[in-house]
Amino acid sequence: MPKPDQRLVTSIVVFEELGRIPDAVRREKSIALVRPLDQLNYTVEIAEIAEVYVRYKLMPAEAIGDADHLAPASFYNCDMLVTWNCRHLANANKAGHIRRVNALLGLRTPMLVTPLELLEKDYEDKS
Repeated sequence: MPKPDQRLVTSIVVFEELGRIPDAVRREKSIALVRPLDQLNYTVEIAEIAEVYVRYKLMPAEAIGDADHLAPASFYNCDMLVTWNCRHLANANKAGHIRRVNALLGLRTPMLVTPLELLEKDYEDKS
């Protein structure tokens, strides 16, 4: 549950990814979780940012979906991108490279965290 000063958002990229879950029940439950969230527009500018990420080797071309998650979060100046993707996104070894490329583009880099990090943070705040 978000805190009062937080706005949770998603993008069409998330819906497309969830739509590929083979198990119909799991797919519908997953989509139902994100359906109430505000959806960020995926624009031509965001597609161009994703292409730059691939060109600068933040993500390989076959992982364009990863770039498609980071690009709107950066473009819309999101504070945080929550992901289970520790290979190309929530990866301390890539964080500096991501920040440098975003700086070249004039973008701020969101914090890249896993859901587990947020759960631990909530747990720590309650003690």
